[in-house]
Amino acid sequence: MILDNLENADRYFDCAEGLQRAFQFIADNDLEDLPACKLKLQGDDIFVTIADVDGKQPKDCHLEAHHDYIDIQLVINGTERIGWRATDDCKDVIKEYDEQRDVEVYADEPDSMLTISEGKFVVFFPEDAHMTSIAPGQHYRKVIIKVRS
Repeated sequence: MILDNLENADRYFDCAEGLQRAFQFIADNDLEDLPACKLKLQGDDIFVTIADVDGKQPKDCHLEAHHDYIDIQLVINGTERIGWRATDDCKDVIKEYDEQRDVEVYADEPDSMLTISEGKFVVFFPEDAHMTSIAPGQHYRKVIIKVRS
């Protein structure tokens, strides 16, 4: 997992193929003005979801992990809390791995909590289970970019 300020994104381009292309999309677009949508940047290898999110209570969120994709998550406005736990430490599976959606869901509790606000990003690799959308009472915009790992 990587948590950093957006201005430092170029430090991580060599961590995985496709990260540079993903961060270039962020730099080249006014993400506040784009409509909520899904876009393919590079076929099924890199795609973007721009979402307007209604924040949830922690009790309404679950850890999830992906086998095939890296998640880059960036909050455009507002603040989101995200839980983290190593995928190897997740034992309480509540939704078995769905290959088509590339997601497995767990009832385990996070080991750590992160706060993501405007100008910060987080990158989750397949070994990082994450619990997103914790922002009770908030409506905010975020971008999720999936990069094939």
